[in-house]
Amino acid sequence: MFHPRGPTFWELARQCLSSTERGYDLLAPKFDVTPFRTPDFVLDGLAKCLGEPRSIDAALDLCCGTGAAFRILRPLVRESGRVVGIDFSQGMLDVARRHYPNEPEQPPVELVRGDVLDMQFDREFDLAVTAGSLGHILPRDEPRFVERIFAALRPGGRFAFVTVETPPWWSRRAMLSRAFNAAMRVRNAIHRPPFIMYYLTFLLPDVQRLLERQGFEVAVFDDAFEGRYALLRVVVATRPASPTVHKQLAATG
Repeated sequence: MFHPRGPTFWELARQCLSSTERGYDLLAPKFDVTPFRTPDFVLDGLAKCLGEPRSIDAALDLCCGTGAAFRILRPLVRESGRVVGIDFSQGMLDVARRHYPNEPEQPPVELVRGDVLDMQFDREFDLAVTAGSLGHILPRDEPRFVERIFAALRPGGRFAFVTVETPPWWSRRAMLSRAFNAAMRVRNAIHRPPFIMYYLTFLLPDVQRLLERQGFEVAVFDDAFEGRYALLRVVVATRPASPTVHKQLAATG
């Protein structure tokens, strides 16, 4: 788990005892050599479902961190377009800025410090993605998160991410995840400020229902990964091109 250039146990402990934002500020300089960075194979599987190169004008990376997903977003965006990353950790954004300077023949990367639950983007993006961040969204905040993404997308725009189906409660994965979540709840009950990171979030089929209630049309791809990772699913939620369709879906939800 611990890379020679990665954080020490005590550095991780200090991060865990900080707020979520401050914790990632502390971790940022070494984040890319930790197991917490989204692996490239996950990003490559996600990329299979995002469309053709240079086919869109604007892409948004939600909770972008150090910018790992920019590698798959930049090729999708026309040179005259834009790639935007939003994150509440200035430390992570500083690292992303070093990793992805503006380059000739590449769409510029814009970095925004902010909370994804309070985004004010209005129909600006053809595509929004997030990778490795969904455990930072509390269940009570998920409807707000989805609503803000819907607002940020143009009609016909898509929101894509990787998740899994809800595991059986008796499975080893489910039990380990619940144990971690229980430990995190104890930590947050006895220590302030809280550090928000939980497993078993944004899982199918519940997340599909959440997205559809907001008005998204949802497609689930089960062929983007192989072997031991075949259980991963890519979800692509599309904002309908017709406002009438959105109203009808919202009414039935």
